[in-house]
Amino acid sequence: MNPIDLNEVLASFDAAWSPRIVTRVNDYDIRLARFDGEHVWHVHENTDEFFLVLDGEIEIGLRDPDERVVTLGRGQVFVVPKGTFHKPSSKAGASVLLVEPAGTLSVGDEHDEVPAHVDVTTGHRV
Repeated sequence: MNPIDLNEVLASFDAAWSPRIVTRVNDYDIRLARFDGEHVWHVHENTDEFFLVLDGEIEIGLRDPDERVVTLGRGQVFVVPKGTFHKPSSKAGASVLLVEPAGTLSVGDEHDEVPAHVDVTTGHRV
């Protein structure tokens, strides 16, 4: 029950696509992640996914039903609705705060083949 310094948490790891759980609110994990390069097309069938860019810029490819890309810069938020295939990426690297139900897998319920640089996880505790 102490304050959490997000900058300290971010300084404690450098692995992209390997989210860290910084705290929990009710049944939701608050995660920090580094984005660098491309993730994988995936879908969370039963939950929305909240993105807040803390630093850098990200793109989120969406299939809803047509393919489009949403670009987010520092301080911008976006919610991917449940049941929407999406693919996060960042060309120059970014730090992102994510909110999703505890136990949500980083590659969703259904996904394309997962490349070696993507950590398949429900998040790593800080």
